[in-house]
Amino acid sequence: METAILFESYHHGNTKKICDAIGQKYGITLIDARGPIEDLEKYDLIGLASGVAYGKYYKTITDVIRNKLPHNKNVFFIYTCGNPNKDYSMQVKEIAAGKNCTILGVYGCKGYDTYGPLKLIGGINKENPTADEINEAIKFFENILRRCTDE
Repeated sequence: METAILFESYHHGNTKKICDAIGQKYGITLIDARGPIEDLEKYDLIGLASGVAYGKYYKTITDVIRNKLPHNKNVFFIYTCGNPNKDYSMQVKEIAAGKNCTILGVYGCKGYDTYGPLKLIGGINKENPTADEINEAIKFFENILRRCTDE
């Protein structure tokens, strides 16, 4: 099964740490949303991963999802944020649903955050994502793979 994770992770690399761990373990393609975007049509499974600012996925990846995500794909979402008290993937899930994509799951965890006034106090969640959170993300991805191969 051809799999890729399209990601945007530029403040502290929180989301990239998770994507790198999954990519390394499973040898999947990682695509930085801030670089050139290849044709995503060839992928059977596409992860959409981002940091969160102002309660939403970063703008660049949101625009790429809106403009480049093919219709009728299996997708999953990963995000890191300062306060994971809700699902911050709602906007991008709506975009994917509008493209008739099958949403297989969402994984979110804390990430080191120095956005806005948090910079004045040195940020929060400096140790995140932790090794446990990265391992949980890998388990999340393994469950997504199992679901795809069981169908």
